Amino acid sequence: MSDGTTLTALVRAAARQRPDAPAVVAGDRRLSWGELDAAVDRVAAGYAARGLAPGERVAVQLPNGIDWLRAALGALRAGLVVVPVNTAYTDPELEHVLGDSGASLLVVRQERSEVAGVPVCPGPPEAGGPPPEDAEDPDGLAFLAYTSGTTGRPRGAMLPHAALRANQEQCLAMTPPPVRADDRVLLVLPLFHVYGLNSGFGLAAATGACVVLQESFDPRAALELMEREQVTAVPGAPPMYQAWLAAADADGSDAGLRRAFAAVRIASSGAAPLPEEVWTAMRERAAVTVWEGYGLTEASPVVASTLATGRPKPNCIGGPIPGVEIELRDSAETPGDAEPDEDDDGGEEGPGEIVVRGPNLFAGYWPDGTDGPDADGWLATGDLGYRDEDGDLHLVDRRSDLVLVSGFNVYPAEVERVLDGHPAVAESAVIGVPDARTGSAVRAVVVLEQGQTVTADELIAHAAGSLARYKVPTSVHFLPALPHSLTGKVSRARLRELGLTDAELVEQ
Repeated sequence: MSDGTTLTALVRAAARQRPDAPAVVAGDRRLSWGELDAAVDRVAAGYAARGLAPGERVAVQLPNGIDWLRAALGALRAGLVVVPVNTAYTDPELEHVLGDSGASLLVVRQERSEVAGVPVCPGPPEAGGPPPEDAEDPDGLAFLAYTSGTTGRPRGAMLPHAALRANQEQCLAMTPPPVRADDRVLLVLPLFHVYGLNSGFGLAAATGACVVLQESFDPRAALELMEREQVTAVPGAPPMYQAWLAAADADGSDAGLRRAFAAVRIASSGAAPLPEEVWTAMRERAAVTVWEGYGLTEASPVVASTLATGRPKPNCIGGPIPGVEIELRDSAETPGDAEPDEDDDGGEEGPGEIVVRGPNLFAGYWPDGTDGPDADGWLATGDLGYRDEDGDLHLVDRRSDLVLVSGFNVYPAEVERVLDGHPAVAESAVIGVPDARTGSAVRAVVVLEQGQTVTADELIAHAAGSLARYKVPTSVHFLPALPHSLTGKVSRARLRELGLTDAELVEQ
C-alpha cells in the first residue's frame, strides 16, 4: 500500500489514502486510520514535551489495546526506541529489562512509583501541537525486543525499521498474502511479542487492513468476537487453536467454532510447532486450513511458511518466504547420527541447523550488536530441521535441547511424541542429564491426565516399543504441570534448572 519504511510512516500513508477506513477495533473503542494517525501525533508530542530526545528508549508494558498502539507508535514517531515489555513480568524481570536497555521512561496502565530509578507514566503521554519534525530515522533502531533465550537472562534483539519493513514486504509477496486491504485481522497475539507486533499489526498497517484486538486471550470470547466482527485473517499460535477446539468439545458441538471461522480467508500458526492432530481437527471441524510458519524474534520474525510453497502439511513449516535464504548445516556440535535408518524421517536432507539470511534480520543484541549475522549475512538459529522429498522443511528440535547419548543424536520431540501417545499422559518433556557411562541420558518429565495412573516402568516400556534403545528414557519424573512460555512452548531450559534429584525420580 505504501513505500514508507517505518511503521508510523505506514500509519500516516494509510491515514492519507483511507482516512475513514477502520484501523482498530478494541472492545467498544473503534478508530479509523485518520483517527489513529492523529492520536499517534499527540503522543509523539507528549514524549517530546517530557524532554525525551530521539534515540532514547521507552519501555511499554501495556496489554493489547489502543493504548499500546498509541504508546509505541507515538514513541517511534518521536524518534524513540521502543522496548516492549511482557505484561507477565515480575518486578525483578522488569528491572533487568529497564536497566539493561537504559530506558528513560516506563509506560504502564496504572499509576505507580518509579521502577529501578526509571520514571513511570500511567498511559501514553499526550500534548498539543505537532509531533517532533523529522524525528524518526528510517535507517535507525525501532525496537529492542527482549527474547527469553534458552539460558540466562533475556537479551535485547535490535530490530531496525528496515528489517521490520523487509519482513512485511516478504510476507506480502506470498500468494495468497497473509493480509489484504479488505481483511479484518484478529489480533490476540500479544503486541509486545514481535509476532503480534509485525506479523499482526505491521501487516495491517502495510495494507490498510483493520485489526480486531482482544486484550487477553479467552477462547470463547474470541470465537464470539470473530463471528461478530466477521474476522477474515487469523495469525495464531498452537495454544489458541487447541483452546478453541477444547471449547467446542466442552460445548458438545462445533457449531460455534464453524460460525467463528465462516468468514476466515486465511489462518496461520507460528511461535511453536502445531501438533498434527490439532492441524487435522481444525481442517475437519472448523473447515479451515491452518498455514504453519516458522520464525524468530531476530528475523522480525517470519522466515518460512507453507504459504510460500502452497503445500499445507501437518508438522511442516514449508519453505523460505520470498527474499529469505535458508540452509541446513551440520557442525561438530551436531554430528550426524551413526544409525540413520532409525532416525530416517523420510527426508532428503538433514537434520541440520537452520541458518538464515535476508534483509529482515536483526542488527545483533543490545547494546553493541554482538551475536548478529556473520560477515556473509548468515544467522544460525539454533533450531534443527530437515527437508522432505518435496523439499519442504520440518522442525526437529532446538540445538540446545539435543541429547547426545554415546555420540548418537536424540531429539526430545521424537521421544515426547511417543510418550504423549500413551493414554495416561497429558504432556511430556524430555531433557538430557549427565551420565558417567554414556555422556548424557534421556530423562522424561511427565504430566498425567486427570484421574490416570501409570508407573515409570510402564512408560519406559511403552517408549521402548517405538524407539531405539539409546533414545528410551532411563528416568521418569512426574509433575503436576510443565513450565511453558507465553507462546505455548514447553521450556526445557527451565526444567533443566529445576535441579530434579535422583531421589525424586522413579528410575528404570
